[in-house]
Amino acid sequence: MERSGLTRFAWLSISAALATIALKALAYFVTDSVGLLSDALESLVNLAAALMALAMLIVAARPPDEIHAFGYSKAEYFSSGVEGALIVFAAVIIAWTAVPRLITPQPLEQVGTGLAASIIAAALNFFVARHLLSGSKQYRSITLEADAHHLMTDVWTSAGVVAGIAIVALTGWTRLDAVIALCVAGNILSTGVRLLRRSLLGLLDTALGHTEQELIKEILSRYASQDLHYHALRTRQAGVRSFISFHVLVPGEWSVQRGHDLVERVERDIRAAIPGATVFTHLEPINDPAAWQDLTLDRRDDAIRSKCN
Repeated sequence: MERSGLTRFAWLSISAALATIALKALAYFVTDSVGLLSDALESLVNLAAALMALAMLIVAARPPDEIHAFGYSKAEYFSSGVEGALIVFAAVIIAWTAVPRLITPQPLEQVGTGLAASIIAAALNFFVARHLLSGSKQYRSITLEADAHHLMTDVWTSAGVVAGIAIVALTGWTRLDAVIALCVAGNILSTGVRLLRRSLLGLLDTALGHTEQELIKEILSRYASQDLHYHALRTRQAGVRSFISFHVLVPGEWSVQRGHDLVERVERDIRAAIPGATVFTHLEPINDPAAWQDLTLDRRDDAIRSKCN
């Protein structure tokens, strides 16, 4: 799948971030609302995240080489991880700014102008987020998915801030402005923690999801019979790519060609079912006891012990 064109999504996100920063900064300066300030600070995070996404998408699009034989797709996890960390940082700054206003509330000014600018910014983020989410599904990109969910969080944050500021203007309860900012901080903190967790799991080569694993097992079961088995199924996700390995056990009297033709068919079916999958198989004779002794996740300890003995 061609991925060099993904940078256009990052440029779109950067443009949207710059526009929303200007709009939300205007909203804050005319109203002096800490709630709108928290919204503007989150847009600064959006810009930093979009710049990081652009850099990592360029790296991830590089073809495999002698040093990185499996490609650079895991670079996308760095982007989503940095974005998660920035979101957490923004949440801390927002809370730090809101607490003094909670203790000593301040009146708001020119609420109408500020809310209008915030609404326009939220609408812009909404349309960009939907476009990025569509691209993330098409290209199976965690970078675009992270950026899209972050922008959608910004949209809901803006909606909450706008509603809260409107209530403040109608009721005169200025302390609500700080309460809204603290709620915004809690909301984006949750998003940042989720992104960090998913990115770290990706860097740790986490197995494919339950749905994908069940699909692989279903394909393998089609070929399984009394004289044909498989075991030692291992999977891992690395950015857009999936890596799948397993052992295929066949009768020892089969020819090499027959065994090869079988695993070629199995690998083809799995690649067709799991986009971006690289499949590794190991062919073994079913009647050899040694073929049934390699079911553990890691055989290195056994190998070391056998050498020592």
